[in-house]
Amino acid sequence: MKLTDVEVFVVGNPPPFFGGRYFVFVKLVTDDGIVGYGEVYAATFHPDVVAAMITDVAERTLMGESPFDVERLWRRAYSRGFTQRPDLSLQGVMSGLEIACWDIMGKSLGQPIYNLLGGRVHERLRTYTYLYPEPGDGTDVYVDPDLAARRATEEVDRGFTALKFDPAGPYTAMGGHQPSLARIELTVEFLKKIRDAVGSRADLLLGTHGQFTASGAVRLASQAEPFDPLWFEEPTPPDDVAGMARVARQTSIPIAAGERLTTKGEFARLLEAGAVSILQPNLGRVGGILEGKKIAALAEAHNAQIAPHLYCGPIVGAANIQLAVCSPNFLLLEGIRDWSGFHAELLQTPITWEEGYVIPSTEPGLGVALDEGVARSHPYAGDELHLEMADRPIDEADPI
Repeated sequence: MKLTDVEVFVVGNPPPFFGGRYFVFVKLVTDDGIVGYGEVYAATFHPDVVAAMITDVAERTLMGESPFDVERLWRRAYSRGFTQRPDLSLQGVMSGLEIACWDIMGKSLGQPIYNLLGGRVHERLRTYTYLYPEPGDGTDVYVDPDLAARRATEEVDRGFTALKFDPAGPYTAMGGHQPSLARIELTVEFLKKIRDAVGSRADLLLGTHGQFTASGAVRLASQAEPFDPLWFEEPTPPDDVAGMARVARQTSIPIAAGERLTTKGEFARLLEAGAVSILQPNLGRVGGILEGKKIAALAEAHNAQIAPHLYCGPIVGAANIQLAVCSPNFLLLEGIRDWSGFHAELLQTPITWEEGYVIPSTEPGLGVALDEGVARSHPYAGDELHLEMADRPIDEADPI
């Protein structure tokens, strides 16, 4: 069996854009007609540039090769241009291609991917969601604690037992910085009102997306501790391993991080420094499914857990599910709400979600297939990136 063809789909995500402005999907085809799908979580270049990168890497590295040789193909890609170091964009590209190879392997053997990586450990996977706005909201759920508390109650009633929110923004390219007293007070109000609303029915996940200095994150964490969040996510910029470790030493809240990291090497640095107890690999960025399994094994050796990250499309979601099912140290799975909406439309058979849990598919490969008709009918025509942040320093005197 040899890989013979590659195709890229750059899909515009319709409003309200939950999961980002667009998704980048990959299709690989073998000489005996087996199709595999992957997804690239690459945010640093326009998706048309990413599509060209995917084609280049596939043609130079994968075409004419066996999809079973993922370790060798991965090392070849990792070493492109005499690099051999973590490269966010290259590893995003290789992640999507590698996921598609695993999809082909599973289909050719008639097995779900998790059966090729150690077998099923979990019969169902506990999930969490962000608190998202709804049509008709009179205020902004991201800055209105009362609305956030009502939305939290709705999500818990739907079946969720873990909820994420991040009132400590906004985000700037000029971080890290100290949180303002107003932002600390707003975060505390969110925690208090949501905890009062849901009680012990749900864990609270406090996100901050790496915008603070270590000392600023410690200040915020000290105010958050009475509400017992399950985690404090990315308290410092992702490259500040020492700072994140300092925060971990000075708070009782578990530290979670990893959505902006790639390869086992970067995750190893976090674990070695004692910076985290929960890793959040996104399989569309870290290097793919096998690299994700290695990261999970590193975490297991450090008695840490994994909570796969998802703020992209459903193919990465399906890959995350495959990893979670076969990982003893799985904690939580991120989804875009209950995996419905456009994420479900993009799949021939949607991911099954029941009362707060994903029920893993037993179908071969990823267990899902891209609906190419839907993907082709939603081309991305914008010029913005998947996510963006302010390119100026944050003036903490600005009103919230």
